[in-house]
Amino acid sequence: MDIFEKCRNFRDADRIKDAGLYLYFRTISSAQDPVVTIDGKPVVMLGSNNYLGLTNHPEVKRAAQDAIAKYGTGCAGSRFLNGTLDIHIQLEEKLAAFMNKPAAVTFSTGFQVNLGVISCLVERGDVVYLDKLDHACIIDGARLGFGSVVKFNHNDMEDLGWRLKVHDAKKAALVVVDGVFSMEGDIVDLPGLVRVAKPHGCRLMVDDAHGIGVLGDHGRGTAEHFGLEDEVDLIMGTFSKSLASVGGFVAGEERVINFIKHRARSLIFSAAPPPASVASVLKAVEIIQREPERRERLWENTHFMADGLRSLGFDTGESRSPIIPVLVGEDMLTFIMAKRLHEEGVFVNPIVSPGVPPGGAMLRTSYMATHTREHLERALAAFAKVGREVRVLA
Repeated sequence: MDIFEKCRNFRDADRIKDAGLYLYFRTISSAQDPVVTIDGKPVVMLGSNNYLGLTNHPEVKRAAQDAIAKYGTGCAGSRFLNGTLDIHIQLEEKLAAFMNKPAAVTFSTGFQVNLGVISCLVERGDVVYLDKLDHACIIDGARLGFGSVVKFNHNDMEDLGWRLKVHDAKKAALVVVDGVFSMEGDIVDLPGLVRVAKPHGCRLMVDDAHGIGVLGDHGRGTAEHFGLEDEVDLIMGTFSKSLASVGGFVAGEERVINFIKHRARSLIFSAAPPPASVASVLKAVEIIQREPERRERLWENTHFMADGLRSLGFDTGESRSPIIPVLVGEDMLTFIMAKRLHEEGVFVNPIVSPGVPPGGAMLRTSYMATHTREHLERALAAFAKVGREVRVLA
């Protein structure tokens, strides 16, 4: 049996391509702005995680250029050995201060943060509790650890409480959840989670990839949003959303971060984040702190689109964030709508099974502080036209 046989028999993508509905790996030939260029045509971007519009900010780009001029294009090794630059330390100190935590450590990607942190903390005999809709990197990090994995129903603290009732108090436990769930756009019930999990001695880790820069009075994310920063033991974040770059970090107690630095395989055995990325994040954090109006504009745009889509008759689920799903149900109909919206000049992401449960296919939309009202009105007009065409709307 040839291990490549499964590859030759893989036909899922081919069937969508043959139907003329394949919308993955679309090639963009411009910056991640509110309007992007695809095949030479302008398209309103409703599929980016560039929430604060910083990826094309002149100061962020200048910081990246200056870092390349000083340090070169890469670090030529891991943080553990030869790859730590002074700006890595500066960034970690700045992130720790920004997140109101004693310490932080950076990784090359956000995915690697969860792979490394969860797998090194959850050892044999330990238990990790996961929301069933946690991001794939949380699931994979738990799989790599040697502890037991227990999943509870999405945002269902009663179900988590039932599972914790049978928890062996002799076993150390970690609960890991998304702050903002990346497909549904809803926010974790953090007060309920703290109330249920803390009495059992569980430590709490929040993946706030989509919350940092977006939620909270100062943009510190879900824990700040609920006033529970002291109750969350570890906060993970990525640089590829509000922070305008690529990479990730985790912030928490100094001794815990020290342990992670010396035990997380995805940190020790990966090249260090490149200078340009680090400098970009340093500048992005500075802008977030001095320009709270960006977050205000993001929420104005979010509320405008949520109200607009719902008033048209679309089902946007339980979204409470700048991620607003348009629930469709059928995979093929979702591809058809995404294709027609693209033809109407609007970029959305078709999300089908297994990315979501069967029958839960959706169009994932997301918004930026830099979208104008004209961009959003144009998108709503396209949604109205396409929704009526395919009879999702009356």
